[in-house]
Amino acid sequence: MRLRRGRFVFISFLLILALVYPVIAEARTIPSLCKIKHPSDTSIEWNCKRLKKGESIESLFGDRWVDVARFNRIDRRHARPGVYLKVPKRIDDIKDFTPMPLYYKPAEPEPRFILVDLSEQFLGAYEHGRLVFSSPVATGEKGNETPRGEFRITAFDRRHVSSLYFIEGTSELYPMHYALRFHISKDYVSYWIHGRDLPGYPASHGCIGLYDEEMQKKYYKYPKKPVLEDARRLFEWAVAPAGDGDAFHVLKDGPKVLIRGYAPGTASSP
Repeated sequence: MRLRRGRFVFISFLLILALVYPVIAEARTIPSLCKIKHPSDTSIEWNCKRLKKGESIESLFGDRWVDVARFNRIDRRHARPGVYLKVPKRIDDIKDFTPMPLYYKPAEPEPRFILVDLSEQFLGAYEHGRLVFSSPVATGEKGNETPRGEFRITAFDRRHVSSLYFIEGTSELYPMHYALRFHISKDYVSYWIHGRDLPGYPASHGCIGLYDEEMQKKYYKYPKKPVLEDARRLFEWAVAPAGDGDAFHVLKDGPKVLIRGYAPGTASSP
């Protein structure tokens, strides 16, 4: 009788552990964005806030949620309860936030020039040295760092999909919409700038991801009303007027791309 009772207790413990452990594991995988360091963080006074149950950046910051999202390099789907965000002491300090230089002299000769700052996790689009728009990015994680150096956009594909990676929990290949190819490695691995999830930290396998809430609504059913579509904006700016249609295209004399710095938390980061 004691043996059976002991087995019952042990099996019950295992069942409880099986139910609780995924919750614990999930909690551990939610990083504090307050610990992700960018050089521009020191120019703005901010506090660290953990989103509580029922809270969102929209409910907390109203129509200024876009600025908070850009400042944290995160999208709405990832700004969920449990996540720690950097919240500026004065919300106006991050109005139209960008850490990219408003004028970049090396880009003066170029009608279109893309500067990616890995340390800032931000991208800037320049016309003859003048910043025309910028966007947060998610670059390569530790062990899959985004290549640094000078490149050029050589191909584009409005509805590109990964040939290796899948949407989490599905057998569907990961969408890489509004894709701009900037590099092919010696091992014939292609690197793209494209739309993807932005969790607030380096998370890709080497590509450079921008906001694409249109894609998130289609595949994740959230958000209901897409607002952040920086991937589409960069794509249309980079390949205009040749960007019509959804097929793969080779691009001649595409925009130059300069990738500099070291992404937070990567092996190459000082």
